[in-house]
Formats: sequence, C-alpha cells, structure tokens
Amino acid sequence: MSDTPFGFGLPPEEPEDGDEGKKKDQQSGGGQGPANPFGFGGMPGAGGFGGPGADNPLAAMFGSLNPTDLGAAFQQLGQMLSYEGGPVNWDMAKQIARQTVAQGTADGSKDASVGPSERKAVEEAVRLADLWLDDATSLPSGSASAVAWSRAEWVEATLPAWRELVDPVAERVGAAMGDVLPEEMQAMAGPLIGMMRSMGGAMFGTQIGQAVGVLAGEVVGSTDIGLPLGPARKAALLPANVEAFGKDLGVPQDEVRLYLALREAAHQRLFAHVPWLRSHLFGAVDGYARGIKVDTAKLEDVVGQFDPQNPEQLQDALQQGMFQPEDTPEQKAALARLETALALVEGWVDAVVHAAAKPRLSSADALRETLRRRRATGGPAEQTFATLIGLELRPRRLRDASRLWASLTDARGVDGRDALWHHPDMLPTATDLDDPDGFVHREQMDFSELDKMLGEAAGKPNLKKDVQKDVQKDAEKDDKAEGDDTE
Repeated sequence: MSDTPFGFGLPPEEPEDGDEGKKKDQQSGGGQGPANPFGFGGMPGAGGFGGPGADNPLAAMFGSLNPTDLGAAFQQLGQMLSYEGGPVNWDMAKQIARQTVAQGTADGSKDASVGPSERKAVEEAVRLADLWLDDATSLPSGSASAVAWSRAEWVEATLPAWRELVDPVAERVGAAMGDVLPEEMQAMAGPLIGMMRSMGGAMFGTQIGQAVGVLAGEVVGSTDIGLPLGPARKAALLPANVEAFGKDLGVPQDEVRLYLALREAAHQRLFAHVPWLRSHLFGAVDGYARGIKVDTAKLEDVVGQFDPQNPEQLQDALQQGMFQPEDTPEQKAALARLETALALVEGWVDAVVHAAAKPRLSSADALRETLRRRRATGGPAEQTFATLIGLELRPRRLRDASRLWASLTDARGVDGRDALWHHPDMLPTATDLDDPDGFVHREQMDFSELDKMLGEAAGKPNLKKDVQKDVQKDAEKDDKAEGDDTE
C-alpha cells in the first residue's frame, strides 16, 4: 500500500523560481500537483461521456475550483466519504445532473430558461390536445395544469421517481460490498467497508446524475419512458427539446408540439384515472430489480485488490456490468410482467393519440413512426441505466400492443377498450400479445351487475350511515322481541 494514504498525495513543494516554476510544473504534469491533486485516474465524472472533466472526475463536483485551493477540495471530498445516507448519494446525483445539463448536449444545444411565449404555446397545445382526446378515449382529462420546463427543471422534478427506480439495485450492491469479505475480517475492516460504501454511494450518484443529465437533453416531456416521472396531473413539455426533436423532420413546429402534447396528455389521463397503474409499474420495476444478482466474483476481485489510491476501480466495476438477472422462472416472470406493462401503456397511448391526430394532422403518420423508432432504439442515457440497474426501460412489444388496442377499439368500442383498465387482472398478458385476435374476440365477462351496484353505492354517499341505521333498527327490534319473550 502506498505511503500516501487514500491516494491523497502531498502538495508539491514551492519551486525555487517562484511563479515560473509553478507554470513549468503544471505544464509538465509532474507529480500529483494541481493538474490532478487527488491522484484519481480515469473515473468518469461530468465528462463521463467524453465531455470536459473526463481526466479529473472531481471537476464534476468542484466545477471551476482552483486546483491549488486544497483546503476546500479536501472539505468537499470529506463530505463525500462521510456520506451515511442511503445506497445512492442523491445530493451528488442532483449536483452532477445539473452540471451536466449546464454543459449542454452533444450537438451544442444549451439549456435556457423558458420564456412566457413558450409557456403559453405549451399551455395552448395541451389544452387543444385534451379536446381532441375527448373523442378518442372515455378517460377524462388528467392534466390539472400544463407546464413548460427547462432541462434543469426536468431534473429537479423527476429525481424522486429515479430514486424509486434505482435504490433497490443500489441497496443490493451496498450489502454485497460487506458480504464479500470473510466474516472474521469484517469487524477488522469496518472503517474500510464504510469508506467503500460511501464511495459506492458517490459512484452511483455520479453515474446516475450523469445519466439523468444526459437524458434531460433528450426527453420532450415527463412520460417519455412510459413511467410517470413528474408530479401527478401536471402535463409537461420541454420547449428546447421539442424544437430539437422536430428540427430535421420537415414538419411545422406547431404540429410537432401538438403531437407531443397529445402523447403527454394521453399519459396523464391514464395515470390519473387508473389509480393502481403507477404502483403496478414501479412495483414491476422493483420486483425485477430485486431478482438481479450482483456478480460477487467480480466484486470479490475488486475488494481483494482494492487500493485506496485507486478508488476508480469501484467505478469501473459498475460500468462493466456487475449486475446479472437471475435465470429463474420467477425472474423471467417478473421481466415478462414489466415488459408487458410498459408495452400496454405505450401501446394504448400510441393507439389513442393516432386516433385523435390522424384526422386532423397531415404529419400524424410520420411523427408516429419517428417516435416508435426513437423508443425502440433508446439513447445513451437509457443504455447507461441498463448498465447500472440491469434494466432497459423500453417497451419491446410496442407495435404488438398498439395493434391489440386498435383491434379492441374496432371490436368493443372506446368504452369497452378503456374498461380493461379497471383492474390489472383484466389487462392482456404477454400471451395475449402473441394472439391479439384471440383476446379481442374472447367472451367478455359480464360486469354489468357489479358496475350497477358500484354506481349505486357511489351515488349514495351516506350508504354506510344508512346501513348502520338499518342494523341498529334490527337490533332494537330484536331487543324488544327478547323483552316480550321474557315477560
């Protein structure tokens, strides 16, 4: 092990020739001087995707920090190592995501505050989209408000949802870091394990923040990946990304905005009026994530060869795919549930939006196909999440699900199609996506009497009190009858 603990080299001695000597030393890159005061190697930071900061990952945390200001640098690094929160350092994730957004996208597009005219355009697009959707679905509007977000605002609004998605897997990694050491060594290595877990939380936070920041430059709304990432009943569009999406399509910008508003508003209707859907989707993600096993052999190698001077080893292990789905019937079933749920949501939105847009927008077909391909291929940020949590949040069977929902509309009408969202057990399964005609023409269960009873109960708010009064009257009659018998 090195004489310089934890890889923190001593600052270089003051050169005899003053400022000139400093310049020469910086240019030569000798020692562990200001060019890289912490001795960390190529751990991805803010430049994890090739941007600035790749040589010095702490640039993501310290921004434009003067490298000679070691006091402030050590203070922030100490905060990172003393982190004792959950499995992911979400404060760091938020900071990295905001800084990634500030750097701009690969094509040079920078984030900017949303102006009044852009906000008005989004509000009008969502309002018109809701009117069009009234003819295409029986679910009423689910948007209490329409907002226009900058990329930074999207990061702030969606981090709570990412936390729900990522924490289950990160938890398993944190536990595995302690389990790979022999039991008799764990007590002796307590401080080291604590530091590794803190570093693991920081590494996860860095990677998640990087991915969320990159994704903020790609998404056009709050429901792009089929999950409700933003606040409930708030339809959101990102004007800068909407403009970039339609840039080379040859479609008027107003039509692009309106079509994307239709998709956002359709998602909002579904999540607002199918109360069990959000927990069902996030539960499916969690169920699949908990069936992912950590490659303990790889982790043991990392821990066995762990050198405090080289903490980026943990980062490399995360990047190389430490997570593998268990090859069990339960895990395969969990994956099937998740893929089917995502496909059904995206397929329903695709079918409903197409029904609303086709008669009104000449570009409906072109925009539909563009979005289908976009969802099928994914971007670099989605690939990063696949590496980190072992999960690709893409509906593999979008086209199958869309065809099934369209066939259901033809066979049962809009009301009959949307009635399937009343309960998760009524929805099509993965097998039904293989045989959509069989599902569409299957004999339907008669829920009319149950619906009638529920409707009557819903229309009678004092039903419980009335029942209690009836029970009390019956009890009084029984008491009186008992009294008469006694006499």
